Amino acid sequence: MRAADIRRTYLEFFRERGHRVVRSSSLVPTDPTDPLLTTAGMVQFKPFLLGKRAPEFRRAASCQKCARTTDIERVGRTARHQTVFEMLGNFSFGDYFKREACAWAWELVTGPFGLDPQRLWVTVLETDDEAAGVWRDAVGVPADRIVRRGPEDNFWWMGVAGPCGPCSEIFYDRGPAFGDVQGFVDGDRIMEIWNLVFTESVCDLRGTIVGALEARNIDTGMGLERMAQILQDVPTAYDTDVLRPVLSRAEAVAGRRYGTDPDADVSLRIMAEHGRTAAFLIGDGVFPSNEDRGYVLRRIIRRAVRHARILGVDRPVMADLAGAAADTMGEAYPELVQNRALIDQVAFQEEEHFRRTLRQGLVLLEEEVGGARRGGRSGLPGDVAFRLHDTYGFPLDLTVEIAGEAGLEVDRGEFARLMEEQQRRSREGRREGDGGTAEDAFREILAERGGTKFLGYERLEAEAPVVGIVRDGERVASAGPGDEIDLVLEATPFYAEGGGQLGDAGLIRCAGADLEVINTRRVLEDLIVHRARVASGEATAGAPARAMVDPARRAATERSHTATHLLHWALRDQVGAHARQAGSLVAAGRLRFDFNHFEPVPAEALARIEGMVNAHLAADDPVRAYETSMDEARRRGATALFGEKYGDIVRVVEIGDYSIELCGGTHVGRTAQVGLVKLLGEGSIGSGLRRVEALTGPEALEGFRRERFLLEAVAALLKVGTEEVPERVRRLVDRLKGYEEELRAIRARGRRERAKEMAASARPVGRASLVAAEVPGLSVGDLQQLAGSMREAIGGAAAVVLGSAVDGRAGIVAALGKDLVKAGGSAKRLIAEAARAIGGGAGGRDDMATGGGNRADGIPAALAAAEVAAAEMFT
Repeated sequence: MRAADIRRTYLEFFRERGHRVVRSSSLVPTDPTDPLLTTAGMVQFKPFLLGKRAPEFRRAASCQKCARTTDIERVGRTARHQTVFEMLGNFSFGDYFKREACAWAWELVTGPFGLDPQRLWVTVLETDDEAAGVWRDAVGVPADRIVRRGPEDNFWWMGVAGPCGPCSEIFYDRGPAFGDVQGFVDGDRIMEIWNLVFTESVCDLRGTIVGALEARNIDTGMGLERMAQILQDVPTAYDTDVLRPVLSRAEAVAGRRYGTDPDADVSLRIMAEHGRTAAFLIGDGVFPSNEDRGYVLRRIIRRAVRHARILGVDRPVMADLAGAAADTMGEAYPELVQNRALIDQVAFQEEEHFRRTLRQGLVLLEEEVGGARRGGRSGLPGDVAFRLHDTYGFPLDLTVEIAGEAGLEVDRGEFARLMEEQQRRSREGRREGDGGTAEDAFREILAERGGTKFLGYERLEAEAPVVGIVRDGERVASAGPGDEIDLVLEATPFYAEGGGQLGDAGLIRCAGADLEVINTRRVLEDLIVHRARVASGEATAGAPARAMVDPARRAATERSHTATHLLHWALRDQVGAHARQAGSLVAAGRLRFDFNHFEPVPAEALARIEGMVNAHLAADDPVRAYETSMDEARRRGATALFGEKYGDIVRVVEIGDYSIELCGGTHVGRTAQVGLVKLLGEGSIGSGLRRVEALTGPEALEGFRRERFLLEAVAALLKVGTEEVPERVRRLVDRLKGYEEELRAIRARGRRERAKEMAASARPVGRASLVAAEVPGLSVGDLQQLAGSMREAIGGAAAVVLGSAVDGRAGIVAALGKDLVKAGGSAKRLIAEAARAIGGGAGGRDDMATGGGNRADGIPAALAAAEVAAAEMFT
């Protein structure tokens, strides 16, 4: 039975029993309280299971793509572990319970799937007499095939706060070919195929039950790959029709045959499995980065690339592997086909980025591992793992895996301490003072008076009493002239910073006192806080106040926010649907928009995007904001931003018939009110992340004027018309390039003369002619050129080692003649110890190698070490 047949059989079985067949959700959950990645079929149904939202249907069935990386180190080393897998599931939301769930499960596996009942086992929680009774009395499973187990095996929760409950699992005995066991032993022979979870409770982040659900639910999960192993009668998931085609592609790119070498098989399995995972993650809009799910993807790609290198593959492989996965799984998951070009491009670029640093990082790691083993140490210092992570992009797991292969344990505690220290420095570097506000004071105000009512969608002025004043972190009764305070009103028209939009500024008059509002923000979710300076009089808690938003600043900010939505729409239209918003800044007259993308956006595309936005501004399209249910907003295709928290009722901003987003910000009424948008540029802000900046409204017009003024100024300097400026500048640049080439030729002649002079000082060391010298002020690149020229001057027996320091950094270079290389000489080994003397490592080829470090004063010792190494190597 092919995987497609297994999916169809399962879903049709439950469709016939009144279940709504629901498509797989994305691997990227939309609820910020969900796990980082979709780990089970129930994730998309969590609001129904928790009773937070009434479902449109009481029964559901799905085939859900899932991702879990808790056992990533075991993937490839066992036949069972995977990071991406498919989970078939049936769900009941307060409808049927244990009796029906168990009976249908048994009917499906022994009927349509044809499994022998004599080879099946079931497990239940040791205290779940009800489930044991259903299996024994209602289903007819013999009592000796029902195993009671503890909560570590038969109690399920999702790893975060949410629904939980006892579970019952069905196991299949695959026979003596998979192990000689007596009775029930969970493992390769007696393999779990289906988990039935009876969700009755709610647990906290630690998995502790904190309450009961309003309704009893069913949440089941059957691993498709495991069922395929059984029904296709193959030993592992890698032999099934969902993974074997990708494994075959791994064999082709590595030039290895699976099943002939156990160590090579591990690497081939890792390449195939991680190639498939990369395809699914990128297809769902995940891009490599150093945070969250982007880091998961980066780990997976880099682990696969490293194992390809172990097999001797020195060319890109990820696009091939991910492409094979897209070809194999595209019928079941069309997004893999639709995003095929994106998957290939992102996988290729991340691999190329890593391959550039992989060699250097491996040199350092291999040296450290070798040093630890020679010194009889059992561990690798955490600072080595940190340096590999920080400098060469090695995920900690990769370092741990490589060290483990050499029998070494990495000091994870030291690594974590160094990471935390780096993050703390980063946080301190970014942190801006918040005026000494104290969360306890705000909690007190919130408990006494409740949250702040926001009136700013309808009006810019409102009257409301002062419910709290906080100064220097303390709640106070009043504040006088010059005081900077945080002021809370019962209701306010001031918009609190959120969704990228900056908070409002303006004026608050409070019983004779004037307060200049500098910014507005939201704390503790429900409290709107005005950061203000008392300009005159005395502000008093409890006094009536009149709040007045600066109308010019609000209008300019609204123009920018509507322009941001238009820009988001145009980017996705021109760049691709994966160009989702990843952050924004919406300010008066300007905006900044961050989005997911893997390469620079061409100037021509930016020009089209700017033109599309301005065309819709000129069309004066209506901008409509309204509230609706989350389900209805999704049905209409509203874009939701990951990381934002949404309730059951959401606010939607719709522009024309082309842009619809969930948004709590303020906007203009029609697009023509924005006026004009001018893009300032686009650039990278991190791996897989791009940023566009723009001016809006009058500021955009002023931007165009400034550019015109600069163009006219350049034209005046060149004494040509503005239309002639590009051609005149091109001719000047060409002339400059000619002068630069002449200068390079002059420098090359000087370098050759210098090389001849230094080559004359070569002295015999064994069969080599050695020059080891410090050449102050030259970069490593300059040292390479000089060493190459000296090698030519000396001939095949040349052994040249040069050192230099620039701006506190030390560099060292070695070049060997062809005769020495043929005799087994290695430039990299020649300066390995020398590089240590300057605080670094060496890398390169046998004929040319380089090293660098931060100990400029170590150059004399480095050159001396190289001379010793030369004597050992060439004598």
